[in-house]
Amino acid sequence: MQSQQDALIPRSRGNLPKVCAATLAAITIGGIMFLSPERLFGWVAMATLVLTLGPLLHGLCLLAEEMLHHSNTRYQGRLSRVPSACGLGGKTLLAAALGILLLYVVGSPLPDSGQSWTLVFLVPILYALLKSLGVLGPSEVEVSDICEGRKMNVAHGLAWSFYLGYLRLVLPRLKDSIKSFCATHQSSSPCWGRGSRKLLILIPLNANIAHKLEDEDDNIRFYDNLPNTEIDRAGVRGRVYKHSVYRVLGEDGKAHDCVAEYATPLLTFYNMSQESSAGFGEPERRQQVLLFYRTLQNILDQSLECRNRYRLILLKDEHDDDPHYLSKTILGHLRQQEKEEFCLTTPPQQDTGHPLAGVRPCVPHGDWQHIEAESREPTLMFSLDKPQPLKEPIEITDHFQEAP
Repeated sequence: MQSQQDALIPRSRGNLPKVCAATLAAITIGGIMFLSPERLFGWVAMATLVLTLGPLLHGLCLLAEEMLHHSNTRYQGRLSRVPSACGLGGKTLLAAALGILLLYVVGSPLPDSGQSWTLVFLVPILYALLKSLGVLGPSEVEVSDICEGRKMNVAHGLAWSFYLGYLRLVLPRLKDSIKSFCATHQSSSPCWGRGSRKLLILIPLNANIAHKLEDEDDNIRFYDNLPNTEIDRAGVRGRVYKHSVYRVLGEDGKAHDCVAEYATPLLTFYNMSQESSAGFGEPERRQQVLLFYRTLQNILDQSLECRNRYRLILLKDEHDDDPHYLSKTILGHLRQQEKEEFCLTTPPQQDTGHPLAGVRPCVPHGDWQHIEAESREPTLMFSLDKPQPLKEPIEITDHFQEAP
């Protein structure tokens, strides 16, 4: 069994490409030295310049994009990291400088047309050597662009796993769980607004999350858990999924209940950054958290099962001086959702005798739990009056005549 698994798992790639490139370069340089040794260093200098000047120019183009549009969001204002990320690092610059120095010392003129085949033959060989040694390797920006375009980042995989393995299963059942919870906690639970009836998913940029929200902010208190959701999943009968209800106190002392939790994949980001073997430092972790947030937002925006059942909250990490930053942020999002929600419902019987019939005023967020239904199916209204020609004056009905 173990041998079968080993046959399926790919091994790490070795140094064979470097050995092959070095062998080809040694054979080619030896042949040129045998045929025309006086021009060897001139050819090598010209080939090195041809190979390094192109990537340097390309790096300048990448530098313009990063400096103008991404210096703050991707590098947090650390401009010293931008040139190396664009491929303008030490290896490429050193190779170009050595080529220029060698060409200046040797003083070899440019090859004539009869000997151009030598340069054409030498350039690909040296390119293979420099490419395998990492001198002409892709820059950090190019690697990031390729990974993001092909969905190869750690953040993409964790975002899809979080959605397919958790959110898509629990969010469609969240409304019923909150209804059951409110039915059993009417006397002790404060009023729930429509914004509170969504799952608040907290995503801190530093990925350092606490297992209890009250440890982060003493204005947040654990209240109770929603009824468990049991789903048969991957051979486990009745796997339990649960959400916690927290009571958040505002500056006015008023309590607001809501369902909130951290995005659990952030624990993976943080733990990877603490393992040296993962090669996942703090700058990479922050970038992956942002990419995770963006990817998860795009996934949920296109999900019909999860629509209007969640709220992603991105938490900044520059709030050490505010002990109530988390509670203020949560309450701010709850108030924003209350303002964004439409409060129009259609009464069971419409009185057509008034021009404003059918319009119901907005209900305060504290009275939403007393409403039997949040929305109703739209109805079609047909007029029994005969159509009037456009050229004739429209007769004013009694409903719109002024009172005597």
